[in-house]
Amino acid sequence: MSLEGLITTPPSWMSGEDDADGIVISCRVRLARNLARYPFSPRMSEDDQRKVIDEVLAAAKDSRRMTTASYFSMNALDANERRVLVERHLISPSLAEDKGERGILFNQDESLSVMINEEDHLRLQAIYPGTQAQQTWAAIAALDEEITGAVDCAHDKQLGFLTACPTNTGTGLRASILIHLPALVLTEDMERVLQGLNQLSFTVRGVYGEGSNASGNLFQVSNQATLGSTEEKIVEGLLRITSQLVDYEKDAQQSLLREARSQVEDKVWRAYGLLAHARVLSSQEFMNLLSAVRLGLTMGILKVPAAFINHLMIATQPAHMQAEAGGSLDPEERDLRRAQLVRQKLTEVSDGQ
Repeated sequence: MSLEGLITTPPSWMSGEDDADGIVISCRVRLARNLARYPFSPRMSEDDQRKVIDEVLAAAKDSRRMTTASYFSMNALDANERRVLVERHLISPSLAEDKGERGILFNQDESLSVMINEEDHLRLQAIYPGTQAQQTWAAIAALDEEITGAVDCAHDKQLGFLTACPTNTGTGLRASILIHLPALVLTEDMERVLQGLNQLSFTVRGVYGEGSNASGNLFQVSNQATLGSTEEKIVEGLLRITSQLVDYEKDAQQSLLREARSQVEDKVWRAYGLLAHARVLSSQEFMNLLSAVRLGLTMGILKVPAAFINHLMIATQPAHMQAEAGGSLDPEERDLRRAQLVRQKLTEVSDGQ
């Protein structure tokens, strides 16, 4: 698979399946693993890094789930190509920006991937649409058995899997959802929800995880603790929290409809009108307007497929815009091109209904 082909094909996790009426975009499970015979990543030599890559790719060849996977070395990609992979949630900003020998292995529909030589030697990831936490866990557990079963991982009988950062030691598992909570933001209840999540040992980050800001009322919610619990209990806890957050968001939406229906409908249709006719759209303005349209979908105010909204969100990200243009774009050119693309896509979806 080439990166040129990648940008024209939406990842499978953006299909809109099982998304609780457009509220839960995706569910992701990551596992941190390290090969026992090498130092942790911060202390590795480039020769060690190359050996880790060779061992992991050799193990992947015998993996039934990764037989058609593509591998990209970060050093073979330019800055924008690496950013495309970040925007598609295949790699972390850290892997994109770090030095040394590192890479990404992922399958055709982008549901399974392995980052090599990030903070840990391996970061195995499964990402599925909507609320499919159990399916996501089953997929990554199977991949873990195939890949790490072929190598000797750093493991302690008492502590569990050993990781570069102690907060990942134990299961090495981070389970998260990407969730849209605009009504909780509008009703000013989000701060209370964030405090409650923190007390329950869940953390809330932006769209691209640690170090990123919330954009378009999208939040990434994940477990904090990886030690002292089983993988199954962590995933079950995420499912419970997801269900509660969906209920809170729907309650807030109903409150908005009771108290300010006209204003909410105006917000939704005004956002749709701006997206359909704007000539200039910054990334931040676009995400805010798309959030209002997604809210309209969830509340039944307008009919736009969730998959369409998800795909548009990725296609209009800066690196995707630049890759599609085939050359460098300055911010003003990107904003013009983004508005043109959004107008075109909204016309297509309107004509198809």
